[in-house]
Amino acid sequence: MTFDHLNQPLSPTEARVLATLMEKARTVPDSYPMTLNSLLSGCNQKTSRDPVMNLSETDILSTLDTLRDRHLVIEVSGQRAMRWEHNFERVLGVPSQSSALLGLLLLRGPQTAAELRTNTERWHRFADTGSVEAFLEELQDRAEVKGGALVRLLPKAPGAREARWAQLLCGEPSLPSASAHNPATVSKQGESERLEALEARIAALEAQVQRLCAALGEEQA
Repeated sequence: MTFDHLNQPLSPTEARVLATLMEKARTVPDSYPMTLNSLLSGCNQKTSRDPVMNLSETDILSTLDTLRDRHLVIEVSGQRAMRWEHNFERVLGVPSQSSALLGLLLLRGPQTAAELRTNTERWHRFADTGSVEAFLEELQDRAEVKGGALVRLLPKAPGAREARWAQLLCGEPSLPSASAHNPATVSKQGESERLEALEARIAALEAQVQRLCAALGEEQA
């Protein structure tokens, strides 16, 4: 079974639910498979998430249904409540090392190979950054018969020391504009904002002076 991610990209909510299951399977195996409540808490974490979300139980249940239809999650019976586990590696046909990298990219957005090595420490311990890059390159060069590339090395942002990798399971990644990383542009934007604030303050002071002059019956100079 293969997953054609280019024709069926994951929605942001699907990506969050699926990746949270992938994360908790590795980091807290004693509480896995996950209940709805634990999955809700994991999806809405304020740390290790980009972006931070505020999903409801209804959102989670609806998303679990769509992921189950796509064979990416499996519902299992628990003693007190239904529990859920992911089926990611089997559906996509990727090894556990690649699965760890993809799950982290789904949860935290584009990252450098060095950042991925550090952030996957609890998921999988890579020997070095080179081994991370090797798995990423394998995912990038994935054959079309298997669904094509699952990650892409993004163009290096101006001023950045390293290029970042992005997952393609949610479709083509949006590239930040060069101006967003250009120190000169950021500086000009800051100066413009300060100038606007200063002009607004001057206007407020002039209005206050006018009110004082009116109250004293004097004409403003």
